[in-house]
Amino acid sequence: MIRTGEASPVELTEFFLNRLEKLGPKYNAIATITRERALKSAVKAEKEIEKGIYKGLLHGVPFGAKDLLATSGGIPTTWGAAPFRNQVFDYDATVIKKLEEAGAILCAKLAMIELAGGMGYRQPNASFTGPCMNPWNVEMWSGGSSSGSGVSVAAGLVPFALGSETWGSILSPANNCGVTGLRPTYGLVSRFGAMPLSWTLDKIGTLCLTADDCGIVLEYIAGPDPFDPSISRSFKYEAPTFERDFKLAFFKGVLEGVDEDVSKNFWKALEVLEEIATIDEIEPPEMPYEAITRTIINVESASAFEEFIDSGKASELTAPEDHYPYARMVIPATEYLRAMRLRGIVCKAISKLTVLYDAVVAPSNRMAATPIDREFRSLFPLSRDVMGAVGNLAGLPAISIPNGFTRKNLPTGIQFMGNPYGENSIIAVAKAYQSFTDWHKHHPPNLF
Repeated sequence: MIRTGEASPVELTEFFLNRLEKLGPKYNAIATITRERALKSAVKAEKEIEKGIYKGLLHGVPFGAKDLLATSGGIPTTWGAAPFRNQVFDYDATVIKKLEEAGAILCAKLAMIELAGGMGYRQPNASFTGPCMNPWNVEMWSGGSSSGSGVSVAAGLVPFALGSETWGSILSPANNCGVTGLRPTYGLVSRFGAMPLSWTLDKIGTLCLTADDCGIVLEYIAGPDPFDPSISRSFKYEAPTFERDFKLAFFKGVLEGVDEDVSKNFWKALEVLEEIATIDEIEPPEMPYEAITRTIINVESASAFEEFIDSGKASELTAPEDHYPYARMVIPATEYLRAMRLRGIVCKAISKLTVLYDAVVAPSNRMAATPIDREFRSLFPLSRDVMGAVGNLAGLPAISIPNGFTRKNLPTGIQFMGNPYGENSIIAVAKAYQSFTDWHKHHPPNLF
């Protein structure tokens, strides 16, 4: 519609800016609305398209970005943390720059958990902007740490948003908010200009309404960047066809400790998938996946925030439990090196197990959204997240899509984890499922 002139980038931008201003505060979803920058970009896009200069599917389309991505022009990049609420940069993160070069329009910096959870938070109220409320039920949490990104897409405040994941921070809000979230392969999307939490685990991804949308956005943000030497290749989104059977698998014991409604929706999703796929049960080797991942995050985050921790400013963070990150500063180097050595063993073992499959499937979370006034760690201990630990340790891509609702009308999700650089395969499976179901077309009530 934008390409043909049926829709105006300026009118679209004004529409979403108004929604951000009106509804964003209701959900604590916004860090900063970038109205002036957005309208300037929208006018530019509209003039270009009128002249026949059409840059592609994102030209003239508004978006939001998690507030750990640097933005120039005096726009704050707060990292969700009170001590950094006035922090500004004189450059843009590579992913922001790539999207704007494609004609997309940055409308807002979106709320997030302080320091992306790097200080060990246990509760939703770990952000100076307040806990992000779930559009499906404001008494429930959106999930973290890409909280505002999940909320903003679910509530129709932006058509798509950027998020980041070190361990669960894209898939969790996607699950809780009933949207689609894509965590790309480590080394596919530049992290230049993003707050570092864990250099060998951080990944920038997308939150959208559909798997197809995620593939479209990923093509624009992926690819080499001289400022991030970890990026090794580009990505071309291949619109999937369904003229083949998929090969899927799930880990033995994947439903241990999973909520009853989540388990039921998972089995129903597998019944749908059996129409287009063969599904096997496989058993990963017994290894301390979660302990390995946690050790790496703790050590690398302690290094990333060493100066901040030494300054004593952690006491200014919002969540009380984030005031005392000192224990991770004294983890022995031998523990970190042991974790990295075991990580190599994990990568080889998992690759050998999953290489024959298009994707490994699992619930996106063990439960739906949790109460906004409860410590989620007491309800959802990290030690039970084998899929999340394996996927992030090995740098594997995963996509979470909605697959139903609980009896309390909260969304649940199913995730598809692929092989390295296997984004097209997992998007194809997710898109096929979404072609047979309409869970992604359900929207929270009372949004207008």
